[in-house]
Amino acid sequence: MNSIIALCALLASLSHSEPLLKPQNVQLMDVEITVKNIRSNKGKISIGFFKDQLSFDKEKPFKSVPCLKQSVSNGILKVKIQLEPGIYGASLLDDENDNGKMDYNVLGIPKEGFGFSNYYHTGFSKPKMQAFQFEVKAGQIPKIEMAIRYL
Repeated sequence: MNSIIALCALLASLSHSEPLLKPQNVQLMDVEITVKNIRSNKGKISIGFFKDQLSFDKEKPFKSVPCLKQSVSNGILKVKIQLEPGIYGASLLDDENDNGKMDYNVLGIPKEGFGFSNYYHTGFSKPKMQAFQFEVKAGQIPKIEMAIRYL
């Protein structure tokens, strides 16, 4: 009886996750990202990719890319990644102290830089993913700009 319950729980959890095997014919496409306004060479930049508003709200990217700052020149870093065709949104953290999270001051204001794909956020609340979405499709190389904002 316990093994049947465990099997049902496992099957239920698998139905809400990404498929274990992806089709062989899905082609990954290059995406060129230019990060601007980097103020220091300390730490690293982490870019998270989201497929929908819910994953963005929960801060659970389906793909995260850490970027070392060794090749930063004049506050600019160029990165190339690969994604399947689809619609995405990307956000970044300039994790200057390299602790893997955004740090805030006592008022809840970010102490480190952040940015979004093709969108410079000037508000104080989190933007909607629709504001920074981009599309990856066959035959095109998207060029994404992410300007970092520091408060």
